[in-house]
Amino acid sequence: MNDPSFTLGVEEEYLLIDKKTRGLAANPPGEFMEECEKRLGSAVSPEFLRCQVEIGTHVCETVSEAREALAHLRGTIGEVAADYALAPLAVSTHPFADWSDLLHTDKQRYNELAADLQVVVRRLMICGMHVHIAIEDEAARVDIFNQLSYFIPHLLALSTSSPFWRGNQTGLKSYRLSVFNELPRTGLPENFDSPGEYHRTVETLVKAGVIEDATKVWWDLRLSARFPTLELRIPDVCTRLDDAIAIAAMMRCIARMLYRLRRNNQRWRRYSRFLVDENRWLAQRHGVKGHMIDFGKGACVPYADLVGELIELVEEDAAFFGCQAAVEHTRAIVAEGTSADRQLERYAAEKEKGADDDAALKAVVDDIAEETLRGV
Repeated sequence: MNDPSFTLGVEEEYLLIDKKTRGLAANPPGEFMEECEKRLGSAVSPEFLRCQVEIGTHVCETVSEAREALAHLRGTIGEVAADYALAPLAVSTHPFADWSDLLHTDKQRYNELAADLQVVVRRLMICGMHVHIAIEDEAARVDIFNQLSYFIPHLLALSTSSPFWRGNQTGLKSYRLSVFNELPRTGLPENFDSPGEYHRTVETLVKAGVIEDATKVWWDLRLSARFPTLELRIPDVCTRLDDAIAIAAMMRCIARMLYRLRRNNQRWRRYSRFLVDENRWLAQRHGVKGHMIDFGKGACVPYADLVGELIELVEEDAAFFGCQAAVEHTRAIVAEGTSADRQLERYAAEKEKGADDDAALKAVVDDIAEETLRGV
C-alpha cells in the first residue's frame, strides 16, 4: 500500500457587512458575486445566506502553499467587497446581527434546504472552516477517521470566534456550534468498522429518501463525499490567517501521526463518544483559556498543557512536512487568545470607557474586519 499524499485544502466562509452600519449586508448586489467569480472562478461560491461567501483553496502540496492560496482568496474578496462599500468578516457569528432580517440565496439546493429544515436553517447565521486531508486508500481513511475523532475538541478550541449572538454575550467561546447542532446529522461522527459499514449506513438514509447523498451528513469530521479526503468541519472561522493555517497544519500532522501508528500495527486508544463529547463542550465553552479532560490521568488539565503535548506528539510529522513553524504557532494562539477572546476583551474595554452596547459591538466588528485582511 502506498503512503497517502496528505495533500490539503482549506475552505472558509465569510460574512459580508455594510462598512457604514457594520451590520450584515442582507442583500448584496449581484455584481459583487459576479466580480468575485470572474476573478476567482470556482474557488468562490455563494452560501445559504446572501450575506455569506465561501472560498476554497486548490489542492495544496505544502502548508506554505495553502497559506499563500488562502491569503490570495481573502485579499481578493476584500478588494471586491470594498468596491461595493462592503467588507468580509472571517468570523463564525456576527456580534449583533439578527438572523430574522436575512435572506437566503435563491438556488435550488438552498431552496430545498429552506423548505426541509425550516427555522433551523433560517437561523443559520454562522460560518465555518473546513480542512481536507487526502488519504487515498479508503480502508486507511476510515480507520484514521475513527481515531481522529478524539482530537476534534482540541482543534475546535484553537479556532473559537463566536462569543456573541444577536448582541448578547453567550458565555461560550463558540456559540456557532449550538446553532449548528440544531441541524440533523451533526455533532461527533460515528465509528465504522469498515468502508462498507459506512456506505451501508449512509445508503440507508438515501434509500429511505431522507437525504440525496452523503453531502447532507454534516458531522464535525466526515469522509468527504466528493474527494478521497478526511474533512474536518469542527473549527470556527479563524479571524487571523495564521491561526487558520496552524489548525490546518496540526490536522495534517495528526492524520500522519495516526497513519504511522497504523503502519506499525498500532492505533490511538479509543474512548467513548460520551467522553469525547464532554471535551467538545469544554472547548466550546472555554476555548484555549480553559481545561480539558486528560482521560489517561482522569483529570482536567490546562489546555495549554495539552497543546504542548500535541506539538511533541506530531514533532516527527511536522518535520516531515516542513511545517514546524505553523504547528508551533498553536502556542501563540493559546498565549494571545483566539478571536473570541479578543472580541470579548475589546467589548469590555469599550464598555469600560463608557461606550454603549451598540458602539462597543461596532468596535468589535471593526477589529474583526481589520484582522480578517491583515497579512493577506
